[in-house]
Order: sequence, then C-alpha cells, then structure tokens
Amino acid sequence: MASNIKVLQVIPKLGYGGAETGCYDIAHYLPENNCESFIVTSGGELTKFVDKKKVKLIKLPVHSKNPILILLNSFLLVGIILFYNITIVHARSRAPAWSCLLATKLTRRKFVTTFHGTYNFKGKIKKFYNSVMVRSDLIIAGSNFIFSHINENYSKFLNSSKKFLVIFRGINVDYFDSSTKLEAEERKLLQKWEINKEKKIILMPGRLTSWKGQELFIKSIHLVKTELGYEAFHVVILGSEQGRDLYKNKLVRLTEQYNLSNQIKFIDHCEDMALAYKVSDIVVSASIEPEAFGRVAVEAQSMKKLIIASNIGGSNETIINGKTGILFDSGDATSLSKKIIQALTMDEATIKLIGEEARKNIIKKFNVEKMCFSTYSEYKRLFN
Repeated sequence: MASNIKVLQVIPKLGYGGAETGCYDIAHYLPENNCESFIVTSGGELTKFVDKKKVKLIKLPVHSKNPILILLNSFLLVGIILFYNITIVHARSRAPAWSCLLATKLTRRKFVTTFHGTYNFKGKIKKFYNSVMVRSDLIIAGSNFIFSHINENYSKFLNSSKKFLVIFRGINVDYFDSSTKLEAEERKLLQKWEINKEKKIILMPGRLTSWKGQELFIKSIHLVKTELGYEAFHVVILGSEQGRDLYKNKLVRLTEQYNLSNQIKFIDHCEDMALAYKVSDIVVSASIEPEAFGRVAVEAQSMKKLIIASNIGGSNETIINGKTGILFDSGDATSLSKKIIQALTMDEATIKLIGEEARKNIIKKFNVEKMCFSTYSEYKRLFN
C-alpha cells in the first residue's frame, strides 16, 4: 500500500534554510521507500541538486503573498494534484499553505503542514493569516518549543480531531562529520579567509539580521578583548546580509567603534559549512529571539565543536548545558563574554569530551534519517 503514496511538498523557495533542507531531505527519502515524490517551488539554490530521476520538480510562483497569485496557485495545484494523482500535500510556509488548503479541499486530498517558526503577529488579521498552518489534517511542530508556541497562541484554531505532534528537524550527520574533512581543504579555506591558524577561531554563522544577535556578539567580543587585554583569537561572522545593507554597515561600524576591525572578519558565504565548522574552535549562536530549532547548534555539535548558544527556544532542547555545549543568558553580552572566556581557557581534554558527547546527542536525537522516517510513518498513517 505504501507504494501508492504520492507526496507533493510545497515551499516558497528551495534554499539552504532549515525548512528548505528538510523538504529536500524528505523528497529524496520517499523514493527509497517506494513513494513518489514531488516538489512545487518558485526556485532556489537547492533546486540544482534535486535528483530529477527521483523527484519531480515543478516551478510555480508559490513565494508570492499576493492574494490573486495565491488563488491562482490554488487552481494550478488542483491541476497538478489531479494529473499526478497526488495523495498527500505537505505545505511548509504560510502563503503556499493557503493555496494548498483550498486545493486539497477541492480535490479531497490529505493536507499536512509543518510549523517551522514562531511567525510574527501583531493583530487579528496576521494571526488569522498564520493560522493556516494549523488547519491541516496533520500538523507537525519542529520542536517542543514550537509545539508550546502553537498551543499558547493558536489554540482556538486547533481542531481536536486533527493530529498534532512534534517531529524534530534532523541534519545529515554523515555530512556534518569532522572526520570527513581533509587538512588540505582546511588550509585552502583558511587561506581564502586570510586567517593564520596560530590562534583559536570563533565562528558565528547565520544570515545577517538583527534577531540573530550579531550586535550582541560584537559587544561581547569587545568585552572579552578588554578582559584578556590582547587579541587572543580570530572571529568570523559568516552569513549574507540578503539585501540588509544598512544592517551590515551598522555591524561594520560597530567593529570599527570597538577597534575590532583587525580581529573580526565578515564572510558572505561558504559552500561547505561542515568545513567552516571544522576549521573553527568555538561556535556561537547569539539569537536574541527564540530559534524554532536552531540548526547552528545542532550542526556544531555534530562536528564535535564547542557551541555557545542563547538559553531560549530550540537551543534549550538541542544542547545539554555543560555536557554537549554551553548556554548563556539570552540578550546579555556580559554573560556571553564570560562563556567565551570560559571556552577559550578550557583544557583540551574537557573540550574533546564535550565534543564526543555532543555528536552522540545529535546522532541519537536529531539525525536526518530519524526525521525522515518519522515523517514517512505519519504519511502512511494518514494515507491508511
């Protein structure tokens, strides 16, 4: 019976974010289990890596929030559902979810949503717009934090007859494995970054946006430098501004204000994130708003790297404080600076032990295979 399942996932763009990589992973897992797999998206960097022999890729303007296009996409999805005889439609974002909701109502197919973030809402209209993510037959929360967030803010939209559960996001622990990286690759990346590895490297990955906490991080680095009295380490802030030029300029000015220009490097992009983790000694996730899941903390642990993260949102679930990483008081630059100094002065044996425990933690709880199997199992239950 499982071979009759045809799953259509709909996502605005197929980039490198958590929702997108989850969609990509599930899409390629399904054909290995005799299910037909389809993706509808407007485009994105990951589309070039989709195995067209296994996954049918269809491009539609599902990234648009224009009500007319949302309605148009609904009817286009109806045609796709009927033509390919799709059995389950899985939406991973709000605008396409409205299109999917209407399309599945018209075609009487099963509808699945994954609630990937907290989604801002300041009024009833925005909350109603967000509520489409809990109007499906199966609602998946990406973490216990998101599960609680939905219960607290969208309870009036929840239907007790519909299934609502947590499936943790997962990462590819074979890709994020420090043993797979060669020294020659490390040297090449450090040369590209113009960094000599005579000092430790502190890495802060993530797109440049205020809630990710880059300003807080720079302030904490200033406090660390003041405390230590010298430039004891290199700092790499790795991420694209994605059009936020004013914010990028603000961060550059802040580094100049604190005389950190020689110590902090801004790198826009790295094609091999596992390699970026490998060359680093300490990884920081300084988000001032809760991460729904927090891939940085999970990826760093999988790479056996010492992670320092805010004690809010998903990081509380993925990091065992003091055992697989270090948590600091969210929004507190002084707290972060103290944790960075603690990490810099930690003995190598302790760092190695934390790294080993961290990877065990990720393999056990946040492996992409586990995420895919859990999602596939729910598809089967829904189909049956």
